[in-house]
Amino acid sequence: MRTLLFLFSVLLLSGCSVSHYLKREIRNSPVLSQQHTGVSIKNLNDPKTLASYQDDKYFNPASNTKLFSFYAGLCALGDSLPGLQYLEWGELLLIRGTGDPSLLHPDLPHSKVFDFLKSRKEQIFYTPVNFNEKAFGPGWAWDDYNDEYQAERSSLPVYGNIVRFTGKPAHKFDVQPRYWKPSLIADTSVAGIKREPNQNIFHHSKYALPENLIQDIPVHMSDLLTVHLLSDTLKREIKLISIPLTIELQTVYSIPSDSLYMRMMQVSDNMLAEQLMLLYASANNLPLNTTKAIEHATQKYMSDLPDPLIWKDGSGLSRYNLFTPRTIAALLQKIYDKVPRERLFKLLPNGGTGTLRNMFKGEKSFVFAKTGSFSNNYNLSGYLVTKKGKTLIFSFMNNNYTKPSSEVRKEVERILTGIHNKF
Repeated sequence: MRTLLFLFSVLLLSGCSVSHYLKREIRNSPVLSQQHTGVSIKNLNDPKTLASYQDDKYFNPASNTKLFSFYAGLCALGDSLPGLQYLEWGELLLIRGTGDPSLLHPDLPHSKVFDFLKSRKEQIFYTPVNFNEKAFGPGWAWDDYNDEYQAERSSLPVYGNIVRFTGKPAHKFDVQPRYWKPSLIADTSVAGIKREPNQNIFHHSKYALPENLIQDIPVHMSDLLTVHLLSDTLKREIKLISIPLTIELQTVYSIPSDSLYMRMMQVSDNMLAEQLMLLYASANNLPLNTTKAIEHATQKYMSDLPDPLIWKDGSGLSRYNLFTPRTIAALLQKIYDKVPRERLFKLLPNGGTGTLRNMFKGEKSFVFAKTGSFSNNYNLSGYLVTKKGKTLIFSFMNNNYTKPSSEVRKEVERILTGIHNKF
């Protein structure tokens, strides 16, 4: 009996120690003193909170939103992405997109959809009628249209809905796909490369890109552009038709799902996260609409989370998203229950890789987590393995600070490293 009481006291003291350490470090931190901070820390597989600081308050999650999209994808998709739906109709082949972003994407594996389309002898018609979404999400910054992290959403993305420019010697640069080469204009009034807001005309300076530097610029997408890009690449005419396909369709699968998940999580790819929610909609026989996908995923898979979700897009670009740290911690438990540990930790950034490449460096990774940042916001949520071998779930959220983000990141790193070392 005394042994049991002693063990219980040790466990209780350990829990209090983590809590005491966390609150002391936050309250005494000159970096975190004038911002909004919320933290939730839990033992894996334990519903009780180990330590918390304002974990019931709502914070803007930025790219921590991708954790919710990730879980939705895990619940709806199998090992491979459904890349295209089609109907054979005599000598015609009618196709429609599923939201899959992998077709000719420069940073994803080769898509089997390309081989399927290349091999077909029928006249191909593309219908976009199932796409019921705007190019940009709610709360996105309109003047970020030229930045690689804000590619437009579409039913059947081609080349990732971006143009890739690569710097070459003698102040020259390459453009991929070559389709866009006639759309380039030399312009001494711009610095670098700038697309016109409402059309695909790309102005560039003489010194647009240093040698070997890569710059991706989003394309202003349309249904007609989709068929033009496909026709140009496949070297055959693809026609546009606007008819609903209400009967059962066949599916072509494109790439392994983990290929999308890994890039989405490791480099925090917004375009992939947005398209993932459209893939979720397609898998559940919904119109390709992010709001409908979020509503469905929330009701079916996430209704048991501690606090209501204010969830507006797939990537976290929206300033309208709001989650609490304890809700993200609870979601991380659900993700852990869904994915084998080795696979999960391989998909997430860890010390020295992905978005954590400059943090938590050591002989062995002990933090596996998703970052979430934009101006005045930095969040980190994931799993922490202590020196004693315990796996902790944590969500550390920082909003509305005016100090440099680098200082906030270092403070988050310092406090979490202390937990790793001490507990």
